[in-house]
Amino acid sequence: MKRSSGILLPLSSLPSEYGIGTLGKAAFSFIDFLADAGQTWWQILPVGPTSIGDSPYQSPSAYAGNPYLIDLDLLVEDGLLKKQEITAVKWCEDPRFVDYGTLYKERLPLLRKAAAKGLPRDREKVDAFAQENAAWIHDYALFMALKQHFHMISWQEWPEEDIRLRKPEALAHYRELLREDISFFIYLQYLFFAQWERVRDYAHEKGIKILGDMALYVALDSADVWASPENFLLDEKNVPTEVAGVPPDYFSKTGQLWGNPLYNYDYMRQDGFGFFIRRIGGMARLYDAVRIDHFRGLASFWAIPYGDTTATRGHWVAGPGMQLVQILKDWFPDLTFIAEDLGSPSEDVTKLLADSGFPGMRVLEFAFSAKEDSSYLPHAHDPHCVCYTGTHDNAPLAAWKKELSKADLKKAETYLGLNDGEGFVRGILRGGMSSVAELFIAQMQDYLELSEDARMNTPGTLFGNWRWRLLKKDITPALTKRIREMTKLYGRLSAPSDSE
Repeated sequence: MKRSSGILLPLSSLPSEYGIGTLGKAAFSFIDFLADAGQTWWQILPVGPTSIGDSPYQSPSAYAGNPYLIDLDLLVEDGLLKKQEITAVKWCEDPRFVDYGTLYKERLPLLRKAAAKGLPRDREKVDAFAQENAAWIHDYALFMALKQHFHMISWQEWPEEDIRLRKPEALAHYRELLREDISFFIYLQYLFFAQWERVRDYAHEKGIKILGDMALYVALDSADVWASPENFLLDEKNVPTEVAGVPPDYFSKTGQLWGNPLYNYDYMRQDGFGFFIRRIGGMARLYDAVRIDHFRGLASFWAIPYGDTTATRGHWVAGPGMQLVQILKDWFPDLTFIAEDLGSPSEDVTKLLADSGFPGMRVLEFAFSAKEDSSYLPHAHDPHCVCYTGTHDNAPLAAWKKELSKADLKKAETYLGLNDGEGFVRGILRGGMSSVAELFIAQMQDYLELSEDARMNTPGTLFGNWRWRLLKKDITPALTKRIREMTKLYGRLSAPSDSE
């Protein structure tokens, strides 16, 4: 990668009047800001539909776009909605935070109104879109229609075994019974991708690349598992035999039980890992680079018996390793991959990262331990890595400062020469920007010097996450200039302006 920098901001965190960030005007404005600030990358979180807990990492589809991100004003411009129809809804109490309850109640009824007008008009384009995406969209649309039919319960709890197990007669019956809902869910994807492509094309015009995130595992309650159970470790009733997580460690005596179904790599090898090729192909349509979350699971993964309530009885199983990585590199030579290799990797993970050639990650919030020197300290970075202030799972820098012990705070102050004049947060940003890492990424919250209320996610908690949003007033000419000057000072400027 070329020496550069970027900012992490989920699409859902963009400003808007309708409860959540979207692919509308604010997305274009944020791209303008990134370009003016000299940035090269916009890192976002997964953009798939969300479910219980509102996490973008537990989506009913590895391919679909989140209907909440469809911009309503653009639908008004397209004649599919009336302005008063969307302004009649009180979308949120506080524009600083997403109100998912209101979105769940109000968004789809509005989108159904838009589809009632748009589907007859756009039928030819929608059919072409569906044909282009036939590998996933028909199963996804049927899955979502079935979810609604069965009151949104998990597919494993659907009362009819024949449709749970995808018996041909049951599939034919429900495709006919739910044909209107199926068409609706296909149309939502048509709208999402039409808006996405406009945003992506504009980003490229402005010299901005998009860095997306891919959770290694998919959700159990997803069209991906229901439609292709052979790719997962399931029994004859399509119930998982083992699920994903991580073992007990310093942070948790019982480990972490994620519950995602594990892959049946023996089956996948028979068709050359077609499931992963299709999945990454979907990512390549969206992004210029993909960060593989839980990269260590490709080397070896923790398998936990299904039904256990903790991760303690799990065991390590060898992953597909370089066999799968090389296939992905061969299939997608123009796609940049980044490996999330955080923690204390074992020898097999370290070797896989080296063999892959992918850049790993270094997080400054993990760097300043008074007890030992960390490989996350800027001087210890491998140039072929990505330096972060913190990820979406970490507290913003201003909040992190309050969590530090006196000894660790002293280590950071001494190492980076932090002082009251510059301020703690700006000093940490300087440390990351000046590191030898090829790419530096900071959360938008850190450039705004926000604290606890701006945290995106607290791992281990199910509710209250993924809510923080940017306000229009947050981005000022002074902020843009300050970021650009620091970016230029440390050799990461994407393109000089005429005055530079």
